[in-house]
Amino acid sequence: MLLKKSGINFIDSLEEVQKNDWNSCVGNDHPFTQYEFLLALEESKSACTQTGWKSHHYIEYDEESKIMAICPLYLKSHSYGEYIFDHAWADAYHRHGLSYYPKLQSAIPFTPVTGDRIFLNKKIKNKKNKIKEIINNIIAEAKRLDVSSAHFNFINSPNDWVADEEIMIREGIQFHWKNDGYKTFNDFLITLSSRKRKQIKKERQCLINNNLEVRKFTGDELLKEHFDFFYECYLDTTGRKWGSTYLKKEFFLNILKSFKDKILLIVAFQDNQKIASALNFLSKTHLYGRLWGSKYEVPYLHFELCYYQAIDFAIENNINFVEAGAQGEHKLSRGYLPEKTWSAHWIKQKEFSKAICKFLDEETKMINFHKKDLEALAPYKN
Repeated sequence: MLLKKSGINFIDSLEEVQKNDWNSCVGNDHPFTQYEFLLALEESKSACTQTGWKSHHYIEYDEESKIMAICPLYLKSHSYGEYIFDHAWADAYHRHGLSYYPKLQSAIPFTPVTGDRIFLNKKIKNKKNKIKEIINNIIAEAKRLDVSSAHFNFINSPNDWVADEEIMIREGIQFHWKNDGYKTFNDFLITLSSRKRKQIKKERQCLINNNLEVRKFTGDELLKEHFDFFYECYLDTTGRKWGSTYLKKEFFLNILKSFKDKILLIVAFQDNQKIASALNFLSKTHLYGRLWGSKYEVPYLHFELCYYQAIDFAIENNINFVEAGAQGEHKLSRGYLPEKTWSAHWIKQKEFSKAICKFLDEETKMINFHKKDLEALAPYKN
């Protein structure tokens, strides 16, 4: 039985909160902050103390035990699975005989997707001041825990991230595709330069050249057999590329049960046998490409399943944006343009904070120059 609470709480399990209470605060659209997704990470032991993601979520209640604010938080013992790289900061701490870990981290584990990190009840009127207050509350908790730092990854906008304490903003770049009201994939192709258009058409021939058929599954069309196959692909890919399988099979089976309306699974078949698949998540406005894998190498199939099929689905379903994950300048020539990302950071040790602030100033200049260079290489005619 859940206890009635008031004031500020830091909880070590989502089971301390009712699903409807959590989702009524964070909203029911953005898939990665919903209760079902985060609980699946926790229950499957993908994100837990043993894997370096100890839940420490911020929950604020009013006097009637109604949730007024939420911030997903974790105590991290490493920097893996975050996609905002602070390993150099940790190394600098280590060289000076200091401990960078644990740190307090607001992030969606293993998910480099922009979104709100602080969620407010609709009843709150002065939202900017309340967000500032919550940031200060979290920093106060970081001091109480005596951790090195507090971090908020892939925030929506840096404008609200001010506090009484020093908050530093870090910029990055991802590649996103925008739907400009296209009716067909060919409408999109027409907007590209002739050379890029020909290249994409050549790459999409991989389906015909290899006798492949692509099928898309979402909602009740998704079956356990699809996820069994996808997990085989996931293991193959992580084994070849990264050597770290962050997500347990139970995570995928959990979201299949509780979250299937937010999932799009794209599967390639050859002679009616599944050979590759790509996992995506859906909101009203976005398609989020997350993971993919293939049982064997087929030239251009990665581009087809992860980029072109995603664009196809977005056009067919009037979805405004496709976000295809972190990094990857190869996405540029395929119509995905560079977009800024932001994270917010508080460092307890003042001298390190000053040094990191100076580093971020220089890094931001480089990011701005790099973004302009990338934009100049965009494949669109205009």
